[in-house]
This record gives sequence, C-alpha cells and structure tokens, in this order.
Amino acid sequence: MESAGSRPKDDVSLPKATMTKIIKEMLPPDVRVAKDAQDLLVECCVEFINLISSESNEICSKEEKRTIAPEHVLRALEILGFGEYLAEVQAAYEQHKNETMESPKVGGRWAKEGGGGMTEEEAIAAQQRMFAEARARMNSGTTVASTQANDSE
Repeated sequence: MESAGSRPKDDVSLPKATMTKIIKEMLPPDVRVAKDAQDLLVECCVEFINLISSESNEICSKEEKRTIAPEHVLRALEILGFGEYLAEVQAAYEQHKNETMESPKVGGRWAKEGGGGMTEEEAIAAQQRMFAEARARMNSGTTVASTQANDSE
C-alpha cells in the first residue's frame, strides 16, 4: 500500500469553496477569516486526513487486509488520541449508511434522468442539510454545556 508521503503535495487538496463555506458557517456572521487562515485550515484538514489514513493503513496492514474498513478508521482515531470523538463519528457513519441505503442509484451512479434520481439542486440541498446536521451534532455538546452553566448562575 502506497504511503501518502510519496505523492507530491500539490496532488492532494480539498475543494476550497466547500471548505470556505464550512468555515464561514461555523462562525458568527460578523467574524471574518483571513485568506491565509482559510488556507491554513484547509492544510490542517488535509494533514488530518493524511494522518488518519496513514494510521488506518497501518492497522489494516497488520491485519493483513488490503482494504481499509470503517473499523480501521475508528481504531486509528482512538490510537491517535481522538477517542472522545468516536461516538459522534460512529453516529455520523451510521447516518451516512442509512442515507446511502435509502438513496436512489442506477448502475452505481446517481441517476440524473428518468425521475428516479436527484437533480444537482436536490443533491446540493441534501449536502447542505447533512452539513447542518453535522454542525448541530458537533455544537450540541458545547451548547448543552454552556446552557447548563448559564442556568446554574
């Protein structure tokens, strides 16, 4: 299995428009993010993905498997010190599995014609809904904690 470090750095990136949208949606409307900071956040995300992928690959190799499975990724998160996020990650994975099983597919690809699949607008709307749900799950722990702290004052 090829190491992530053997590929040129320019080959791997995340869609900047999507990342910018995610970053801005997580912040209050009056907060601006410098382009350098946005670029740094994108690079951090790429590095995080590389780190998790590399550790998942090591786990997979030790088991003499050729395909990284979700269990390998979950174990990698735990090994790398992200165990506190396992419940949220598992919930997101379960939701993804359920939505994937419900989604209409034709020949392994999204159906664009014939009325059985999603239009591009519907797919974008579904993606935005999933981002919002993920943000809500991520923020629910801090929101609940801050609400409880305010209630006790």
